[in-house]
Amino acid sequence: MARQFFVGGNFKMNGTAKSIQDIISNLNDAKLDSGTEVVIAPPALYLLLACENLRKGIEVAAQNVFDKPNGAFTGEISAEQLKDSGVTWTLTGHSERRVIMAEGDDFIARKTKAALDGGLGVILCVGETLEQREGNKTIEIVTNQLKAVAEQTKDWSRVVVAYEPVWAIGTGKVASNEQAQEVHAEIRKWLSSTISKEASDSTRIIYGGSVNEKNCRDLAQQADIDGFLVGGASLKPAFVDIINAKA
Repeated sequence: MARQFFVGGNFKMNGTAKSIQDIISNLNDAKLDSGTEVVIAPPALYLLLACENLRKGIEVAAQNVFDKPNGAFTGEISAEQLKDSGVTWTLTGHSERRVIMAEGDDFIARKTKAALDGGLGVILCVGETLEQREGNKTIEIVTNQLKAVAEQTKDWSRVVVAYEPVWAIGTGKVASNEQAQEVHAEIRKWLSSTISKEASDSTRIIYGGSVNEKNCRDLAQQADIDGFLVGGASLKPAFVDIINAKA
């Protein structure tokens, strides 16, 4: 089954109204590979700006979502509110939230289910630390993170799995083509054995971790790498080159 290439841009806590409008204008004017699905995730304050100004065919993701539909949860945003505002995707499980905000696998799984139930697509981030990789625990850690979500939902049709080795995020270090492909293949194997053969064949598994315009084309050639979740480089004009990595 041919899986559509997927590139997400995670702006993290970066940007102003002007700089994000400049990024949007650059994307709107660029010649992008029509075979690639493109999603950007600006800070929450600028989600509406993105929804209102992006050209058709480029979608918007939240960087976070809460696991309840409404209520006394100061500072949180629900899936229903995101959907109502025109946002169609959300990230869950990013390592910065796992580490800095101490979000555990079970909470991330509940947020993922809430987002899916609320009609959003989910970019589900998984990945290991350097210590875990050196301890040969990469596959154990990643599959445990996935297993928590599998206990909440069996419908993975609107889930994109983003493998982001924590030691490669924002460090300039990139997993080698072989390292990335090995983990992606193991994730696909896990999907087949735990969810279904159909889920394994159709679920996009994308790579994140210091992806840039120089390394993206080689990574994109790997059999089980179906796109990228891009951090810092998504704030630069070269993001267009990463979107066009398969062109």
